[in-house]
Amino acid sequence: MTLTAVELLEVLWGRASTAPASPSQMRVLLMLEHQDGINLRTLADSLASTPPSTSRLCDRLVAAGFVERAVSPADRREVRLHLSNRGRAFLDDLRARREKELQAVLEQMPAVKRTALLEGLEAFCDTAAAQIHHDAPRAGDRTA
Repeated sequence: MTLTAVELLEVLWGRASTAPASPSQMRVLLMLEHQDGINLRTLADSLASTPPSTSRLCDRLVAAGFVERAVSPADRREVRLHLSNRGRAFLDDLRARREKELQAVLEQMPAVKRTALLEGLEAFCDTAAAQIHHDAPRAGDRTA
């Protein structure tokens, strides 16, 4: 059942396309949204990638206007990554489109089932967020 739900959510999310960002770029955008000012090495570690590959990925996001690089005030050799206003607007728009697709399905569900789903999703979100934040490296742990 869980696998079916995941697949159906992927179909709904696909209707709200993430273009022009690839799945890897989406991961970076979402990480920057939650860890503003993360450095390149920490981001690479979080992605289980190499700094050169992560740098190229960020180059494309900078070129698209979704990410900004800034020299760290503490160490000018360190580059900090920030989600730009355009990047934030892109994520906001994507969430709105995804919500619209999901809302169309939820409106067809019986009210009692929607309530049960909401309670389950709230518990899921709390647990997943705690796990993700517990496992994530902190922005100042390493330099790039």
